[in-house]
Amino acid sequence: MAIEIVTVPDLGGAETVDVIELCVAVGGSVEQEESLVVLESDKATMDVPSPVQGVVTKYLVADGDSVKIGDPIAEIELSADATVAEEVPVAAEEPQAEPEIKAQPPQQKQAATLSTEQFALVPDMGSDDKVEVIEIAVAVGDQIEEGDTLLVLESDKATMDVPSTQTGTIKEIIAKEGDKLGTGDKVALLEVTTNSAEAVDAAAPQPQVAETPAQAPQVEPPKPVAPQSTSAPVAATSNDAYAGPAVRLFARELGVDLTKVSGTGPKGRIQKDDVNNYVKSALQSGSNASGGAGIPQVPAVDFSQFGPIETVKLSKIQKITAQNMQRNWLNVPHVTQFDDADITDVEAFRKFLKAEGEKRGIKVTPVAFIIKAIAASLAANPEFNRSLAGDGENYIQKQYINVGMAVDTPRGLMVPVIKDADKKGIWDISADIITLATSAREGKLKPSDMQGGCFTLSSLGAIGGNGFTPIVNSPEVGILGVSKSQIKPIWDGAEFQPKLMLPLALSYDHRVINGGDAGRFMTYLVKILSDIRYMTL
Repeated sequence: MAIEIVTVPDLGGAETVDVIELCVAVGGSVEQEESLVVLESDKATMDVPSPVQGVVTKYLVADGDSVKIGDPIAEIELSADATVAEEVPVAAEEPQAEPEIKAQPPQQKQAATLSTEQFALVPDMGSDDKVEVIEIAVAVGDQIEEGDTLLVLESDKATMDVPSTQTGTIKEIIAKEGDKLGTGDKVALLEVTTNSAEAVDAAAPQPQVAETPAQAPQVEPPKPVAPQSTSAPVAATSNDAYAGPAVRLFARELGVDLTKVSGTGPKGRIQKDDVNNYVKSALQSGSNASGGAGIPQVPAVDFSQFGPIETVKLSKIQKITAQNMQRNWLNVPHVTQFDDADITDVEAFRKFLKAEGEKRGIKVTPVAFIIKAIAASLAANPEFNRSLAGDGENYIQKQYINVGMAVDTPRGLMVPVIKDADKKGIWDISADIITLATSAREGKLKPSDMQGGCFTLSSLGAIGGNGFTPIVNSPEVGILGVSKSQIKPIWDGAEFQPKLMLPLALSYDHRVINGGDAGRFMTYLVKILSDIRYMTL
């Protein structure tokens, strides 16, 4: 019997993926296009279908293995109607005329072409909200390359192109304009063709034998192989739970033990909605899903009894901000430290740059100098460039410095991130501020523009106020609140001098940062803002 070796198809840009499920038992029958294994990357889950009909004789991978394109997955013994027919010998009882056998071309080795149908999915959008499809960019029958846009999504926060992670042909478009899609939802069905590195026997027709009185001996059918048990052991930790990377991250942020969550997805897979429902159920029952003390609900109030009212629906970004702020406030032990920085010289230098800025088409604001000072302070005080690991036993020390800046928009608060702020000068940072702030106010920020922050700046200097206590943007461990600068009399040892003083408020996560760390960070930051020459050191 012929054996077909199934290999890992095109992974759409991922170098390696994990095997998370073996769908058919060894010895079990499999139909063509029936799922053999399920693979998972950090972005999506993909079924690998069987290219043939037959019996699974052997798996060449196991649950938890990491594989790449072209790696062998399984051996399948082709069914009778799909294999190369065996020659049937003729019993020789007495000399008879040789049966006429039509000549057949010799069997050849050829590269197996795997044509599989795979779903294109919406990538991780950074939240569990669904967003609207505003444009379909392809049609059925189109040939597309990896990276080509399939459709365009638009939320209250940003417009986002959904690219194809495969090269192939559009077989079916599942989504349509006006649909609401979320992370992992199906966009289209693609036919993806890949060439296996394994050589297989080209199927040849059965030799035609002229009729003869001699009877062929009966061929004993192959004995069925007893199926092996594929039942998984009972999950003991969240790492063993059947859930994707995005769901695991979501559960860690909420402090939820996934072993206590019932999955409603295919084969019991845990979805984000399952985690949300578990938390809601735990809060309603008086228990706590995040490990802290139970918090009583705020009683509902009928405000209409006091006068006219209007009920206004929160925007998506307002709801997300409210959830994040509540989660961060409940889970992070906050401490806030205050100080003032003398920015008299910085402000004089900034005004000096105005003429050159007009030539460059770049407006330099005080925020650019503050972000540059934060980046330098993070480099000098790496304790603030950490995040607490999900296990609570370790911390992650980041080797990059990205600074987020809170932007007030008509849709709500957004925090785009300036990447590699420590490697950029004032002109580059100023250009990034203009670009990101404009995109935020126009609702054109991409999810990648708001990811990867190490530390956040929240500036209310243009609005006013003497100070406030900002909430840490977890998993970051620090945030700087800046209020309106004022001219104040400062004693220089001989007399009072008028100085432009900038109020600063540093909030930090006391699980990772202690008072000494915060004091050193704030002192260094104030020194840099007071004398910009330190930024060059």
